[in-house]
Amino acid sequence: MTQQLPSPIFEPFPDDGSGYDTDVVVVGLGPGGGIAAVALATYGVRVHAVSMFPWVANSPRAHITNQRAVEVLRDLGLEGEARRFATPWDQMGDTLFTTSLAGEEIVRLQTWGTGDGRSGDYLTGSPCTMLDIPQPLMEPILINKAAERGAIVSFDTEYLDHEQDADGVTVRFRDNRSGHVFTQRARYLLGFDGARSVIAEQIELPFEGELARAGTAYILFNADLSRYVEHRPSILHWVMNSKAGFGEIGMGLLRAIKPWNQWIAGWGFDMAAGEPNLDDDVVKAQIRTLVGDPDLEIDIVTKSLWYVNQQHATQYSRGRVLCGGDAVHRHPPSSGLGSNTSMQDAFNLAWKVAYSVKGYAGADLLETYGDERVPVGKQIVARANQSRKDYAGLREFFDRDADDPVTAGLEKLKAPTPEGAAAREQLYKALELKNTEFNAQGVELNQRYISTAVVPADGDEVWARDRELYLQATTRPGAKIPHAWLVGTEGKRVSTLDVVGHGRMTLLTGLSGAAWVTAAEKLDLPFLRTVVVGTPGATDPYGYWRQVREIDEAGALLVRPDGYIAWRQTDAVWDDTDALHQLEDALSSVLDRPHRHDATSATDNPDYSTRARPITVPQTTSESR
Repeated sequence: MTQQLPSPIFEPFPDDGSGYDTDVVVVGLGPGGGIAAVALATYGVRVHAVSMFPWVANSPRAHITNQRAVEVLRDLGLEGEARRFATPWDQMGDTLFTTSLAGEEIVRLQTWGTGDGRSGDYLTGSPCTMLDIPQPLMEPILINKAAERGAIVSFDTEYLDHEQDADGVTVRFRDNRSGHVFTQRARYLLGFDGARSVIAEQIELPFEGELARAGTAYILFNADLSRYVEHRPSILHWVMNSKAGFGEIGMGLLRAIKPWNQWIAGWGFDMAAGEPNLDDDVVKAQIRTLVGDPDLEIDIVTKSLWYVNQQHATQYSRGRVLCGGDAVHRHPPSSGLGSNTSMQDAFNLAWKVAYSVKGYAGADLLETYGDERVPVGKQIVARANQSRKDYAGLREFFDRDADDPVTAGLEKLKAPTPEGAAAREQLYKALELKNTEFNAQGVELNQRYISTAVVPADGDEVWARDRELYLQATTRPGAKIPHAWLVGTEGKRVSTLDVVGHGRMTLLTGLSGAAWVTAAEKLDLPFLRTVVVGTPGATDPYGYWRQVREIDEAGALLVRPDGYIAWRQTDAVWDDTDALHQLEDALSSVLDRPHRHDATSATDNPDYSTRARPITVPQTTSESR
């Protein structure tokens, strides 16, 4: 890192006349808290982001970064930086199920959309491919950018408690280096403080589910394994042998951290027997078993245990205190949904907080955060835990009565007999089921929001294919705007995702939509931009947008700052007055704001922070592929 981060702030920010030391306090600087801090700073909101730790994550933790999370990075101008440190998409996915890295393969699965049958879906569904970037590399990117854009970032600063009232939150901290205790007055407190969230506990968020239902050992180690994997690159390898694992997965794991020299080895253990022996000689022997190389040179970096959780909050906030990330959904890393969902929580929340701070929206807008994200948290907790259970079919060929169940099972699998054929058919069906973990583009991109921040379309959506496996792009309100390549300035391709977002509401129409342009001009709102597809900077020479827009060229979409569609008019509108009334009604409904003739302007609103910088637009309009 090249940027010197600000020192912790122990005294209030200079008084800006508002009575607040800062607009927002963010507790926790993992992927969720980091995105919240970056986004809020980008939107011109004063933010103080704190971590009780002296620096970023000290272990690889989350790493899979799915298309939606990369889209969030893209909107904030961070996609290119993240790709510099990531394992690229084409090296992520020839996942092995094998007796060891050096031993006999059982089956393979092309994962994360890299396979011949799915790559087209992933490329047409988003301008962003997936990438693999461990959390210790992701967090500095977010923290640096938040600081560059004006956020105050404090490490070794422990959140203690808070008191809130109708107007704000008084937050108490302790500097862990000096022991000094201090307070700050903020408009809002955001708790991204992890699975042991103090904030979620203090505001008594209700939870469903259970904690610590299974245990896993994780060992970070350095070893050159390129000769085993370079010709079949993948970030995950599942190992089946008699010593590889215990529990519902029943396999060992080798996960690439820095291809192909740094790895995590993982295996389950029997919680009823207590914590496993993690002495160096025991751990090295287990790693050599997983690799299949008894002479492998191993440098152990860290050893840790983690536990499988299946728990989610049914409410994400109380008053001016709002929680996100692992604080409200706790689950294993299966399906790679943890940090991705946390980042999306923050992206959903940040623009709503910013609009509340700036006086662009009414109080009910923040209520939509929980309405929209609680169902997503519930879904991904269930999906991650089910993905662990779905490994059972891949173990059914084991011969449980044999001294070495896997070896005996392999003999059965390879037998040129009716029983062997049946076993092979059963194995391939079990492998196919794992697509719901490893090629589940629908799980990652098909979220549909239902709240007052969305004006619903008529009728129910009909799903053409499996909702978990396949993305269904649509302009129905509550869905993310479909990706389609347009052509921008200097003939460069830009995505539809690039011409919306960046902290603003966007009115999207076509060349025939002059009435909508006039309506937006009359409203003259600082947070609303108009994009006319077909004009310079957003032309549709391929006709890709025409194919997916689902509205007349003289219709309109209202797209929120997070890229989700808030409202649409599918039919053509030619009358200026009609367009003005429809647009004003939509904005009033979505943002909980009075109609223009009843309201003061945003800058006259007493809750508007005059110190806040204007929303900036990161340069993200160059094509990524």
